Amino acid sequence: MNTQFKKGVLEIIVLEIVDQSDRYGYELITEVSKVVDVEKGTIYPLLKRMTNDKLFTTYLMESNEGPPRKYYKLTALGKERLVIIKSEWELFSSRVNDFLKGSANND
Repeated sequence: MNTQFKKGVLEIIVLEIVDQSDRYGYELITEVSKVVDVEKGTIYPLLKRMTNDKLFTTYLMESNEGPPRKYYKLTALGKERLVIIKSEWELFSSRVNDFLKGSANND
């Protein structure tokens, strides 16, 4: 998949996944990878930025499989951002798809 396409959709995918339930980093990578191929080196900086932007809060939870895990929880601001970005995505993808369909008819 085109790298620029992936960059453009990672935020909305991460927000949507965390909106469904709080997640820890590796769990997020696993879920995001079901939609687009990502490396952990891509997700962790995104999570840090989004946390700094107050879209997430974090908390630690004990794990049976090692050290405590840092969980990400969507804030009210994060929920607002998700609503906005989903609306923008719908409009954007609809316009691009309409254009591509019209362009295919002109060939």
